[in-house]
Amino acid sequence: MVYDSLLLVAVEIFAVAAYTLITFNLHSTILDAGRNFVVIFAAAAYFIHAWTGSGHTLAMKTWRIKIVMVGYAKVPLRIAAKRFVFAWGWCAPALMIIHGLHLMTTRAGTTTALWILLVNVVLWGLTAFLDKDRQFLHDRLAGTRLIELPRKQPKAKAAASV
Repeated sequence: MVYDSLLLVAVEIFAVAAYTLITFNLHSTILDAGRNFVVIFAAAAYFIHAWTGSGHTLAMKTWRIKIVMVGYAKVPLRIAAKRFVFAWGWCAPALMIIHGLHLMTTRAGTTTALWILLVNVVLWGLTAFLDKDRQFLHDRLAGTRLIELPRKQPKAKAAASV
């Protein structure tokens, strides 16, 4: 998750930079909402594209993890979009609480906000232990599952002829 977050930050920086250039860095309620939309859209595009194509993001490929759906060679677009929405469970409840309590206005509030976010992530992660197949809640809700891919076997060297 940390590795994917780092890759997502790069995608988001590119998306926000493009939006900033297009809007000439002007600020208004509508333009700020547009920027927020671009951030969410870029994240959705990154994950949904990866999941419907190869079945994994670059970080997931590194860790040999793939998203599959029984009965399909590739995860359908509709299901990948559903999984993206459900995966917001990792942070959306905490973000709503933080926003509702206006916690980001003080240093103490920011610390509290980080704790709330951490508790949310831990609780969502623990949902895998409640599932008989050890799948996260968003995978169970979307009908997908994570699988571990086998390690690639190194090629044997050809015997030297004598």
